[in-house]
Amino acid sequence: MVNVIGLGYIGLPTALMLASHGVEVVGTDYNESLVEQLNCGQGIFEEEGLGELFQKALDSGIKFSAQYQKADVYIVSVPTPYDAVSKKVDASYVVAAVEEVTKHCSEGAIVVVESTISPGTIDKYVRPVLEDMGLQGKIHLAHAPERIIPGNMIYELLHNNRTIGADDVVIGERVKSIYASFCQGDIEVTDIRTAEMTKVVENTFRDINIAYANELAKICREDEMDVYEIIRIANKHPRVNILSPGPGVGGHCIAVDPWFLVGDHPGLANIILAARKINDSMPEFVLKRIHQIRKERGVEEISRIGFYGLTYKENVDDMRESPTLQILKSMEEHLCGNLVKLYDPFVKDDLFPNQYHSLDEFLSEIDFVVLLVGHDEIKENMQKLQNKIILDTRKICDLDGTYYL
Repeated sequence: MVNVIGLGYIGLPTALMLASHGVEVVGTDYNESLVEQLNCGQGIFEEEGLGELFQKALDSGIKFSAQYQKADVYIVSVPTPYDAVSKKVDASYVVAAVEEVTKHCSEGAIVVVESTISPGTIDKYVRPVLEDMGLQGKIHLAHAPERIIPGNMIYELLHNNRTIGADDVVIGERVKSIYASFCQGDIEVTDIRTAEMTKVVENTFRDINIAYANELAKICREDEMDVYEIIRIANKHPRVNILSPGPGVGGHCIAVDPWFLVGDHPGLANIILAARKINDSMPEFVLKRIHQIRKERGVEEISRIGFYGLTYKENVDDMRESPTLQILKSMEEHLCGNLVKLYDPFVKDDLFPNQYHSLDEFLSEIDFVVLLVGHDEIKENMQKLQNKIILDTRKICDLDGTYYL
């Protein structure tokens, strides 16, 4: 039996996928209201295909509980934030979960950490828990970093390659067999530190590529060149693949994981640090573009400006580390963050002043719209932006007069 610990954006789909492929699963979360909601057959976030997967898992006998279970395998999928000052990983949630596991598991159980962690986290923080409990060698540790993204979770769970890190090849193969129950991609078995490092390196690579595009956008803006045309032509080279610039980097992977390397290796992670600074500077760059356009077009009232999009990427409801939130935080420092109008079709709850839940109503109240997320909804209704001042940070609008980064 597998006990999945943490039923958020990663843990819940993983538990559902395992159960729907014949694995006996209990999903555990400390949030009792969330557990009750799941036991009533209600999802906790929107994701294409998740409802069908949920029903299949329920039909296969998945259970949800606020209590840890006695299991053969535990998959720990809890948050791993980073310290904003030191930039080091905060492993407290992982440690707490493993400590609780030791109270319920039998000798020979395997604890798989799925949470993204900095290289060495298991050695520094998790292994000592087993040593203190006298369980070193009696409970096996493994690391299987998640590799899915909101908006495409089901497909990526099924098809993405996976990495399993373990102290012992036999244990690694046992963990591999569990993931192979549903994963159709290649599954590599390696040691734990390599698995830890591999995941962080993957996300850091993407962060650096995005930073290059964002820096190009700044350079081209200063010299009045079209960064999108330049990237389009450059990408015709067979060995060039420059990404598109944007308003910043969000989510709980690319915006966070590179800091682990910066925090653990100050003075060595120089390119990584520079990329993080560039990407973190983009919300301020967007604000400068808004200010420039306001002056050019004579928009006096901030309350007539609207931000379209609150999530960190298109067609999901995940707002973690979203560039829009970063922009609003910066505006709050200038006492104007509560004045702009806000709208996102995927954010149903009232979270902000001046937040709207109807696109038409939102647009009726503004003269200047800033496109911060490329949801399908706005792409399909772009004609409604006619006669608006538009700053498009995602290059999705081709209406005449549109401004870009």
